[in-house]
Amino acid sequence: MSEPILQIDGLSKVYPGGLRALDDVDLTINKGEIFALLGPNGAGKTTLIGAVCGLVRPTSGTICAFGRDLSENWRDARSRIGLVPQELSTDMFDPVRRAVSYSRGLFGLPPDQSRIEEILRRLSLWDKRDTKIMELSGGMKRRVLIAKALAHEPDLLFLDEPTAGVDVELRKGMWAIVDEMRARGVTIILTTHYIEEAELMADRVGIINRGKLLMVDDKQAMMARLGRTEAHIDLAEPLFELPPALSRFPVDLEQGGSSLCYRGGDGTGKGKADVAELTKALISSGINYTGIETRESSLEDIFVSLLGEETT
Repeated sequence: MSEPILQIDGLSKVYPGGLRALDDVDLTINKGEIFALLGPNGAGKTTLIGAVCGLVRPTSGTICAFGRDLSENWRDARSRIGLVPQELSTDMFDPVRRAVSYSRGLFGLPPDQSRIEEILRRLSLWDKRDTKIMELSGGMKRRVLIAKALAHEPDLLFLDEPTAGVDVELRKGMWAIVDEMRARGVTIILTTHYIEEAELMADRVGIINRGKLLMVDDKQAMMARLGRTEAHIDLAEPLFELPPALSRFPVDLEQGGSSLCYRGGDGTGKGKADVAELTKALISSGINYTGIETRESSLEDIFVSLLGEETT
């Protein structure tokens, strides 16, 4: 297993008035991974990021980055952490290249125009290098935020809703950049409303709601454990009750008995095998069907299911 690059233990944040934005959060991030933090608005994602980046003072708990306690070595550790925030509030009157260069200087690094050019070219910003940020589109402003975060060459990068408001083409380009950063050894923690992106990019996934971390697991393991198969079988003739041969399957009659619905499996392929056995049982029982539609759970299904359990 990779060495931890970030260790959070018992982290809580309670605001005046009693709002508990974080509730005893424990989290370990391994070096070189892409970790997706999912949760609805107000779940605590941005507060957690702010606590690590020194923007929010925790009520209790500890944060260690690169093996050092941030409460004692914040300045040194912070220089190795990059943040792409949700908000587009940046130096709007500055040209792109100057803003990115300034961000590098904020962390005490010497000027390096070749490095700045490389970043701007990778983000398709080089042609806009002398354009004021206020004159850019929303998607290009997002890219400037990423460029500013990369300017000081961080080892740990937070992306807080980096593709919100970005069109599909720019979004795909950004994820290609994320993949490239991971290949360079950068550890990435992202929050996103586009759960399919987390499913595509992340190694591990954490789900947070009301300040509590509900689950953290390897993405594939999570989908294997909580995933399900759903199959709808259209029957040639309606059934009024399930025959005994089908009693061992998790099936229900729907649409007045004209459809058979299977809901089961565990995300490892068991559901598909069950559906194959189910169709054999139908045939051996003399029950004809006209079509089958099968669907596997997505990460979004698991996410919605977990949040639903929290609210019941």
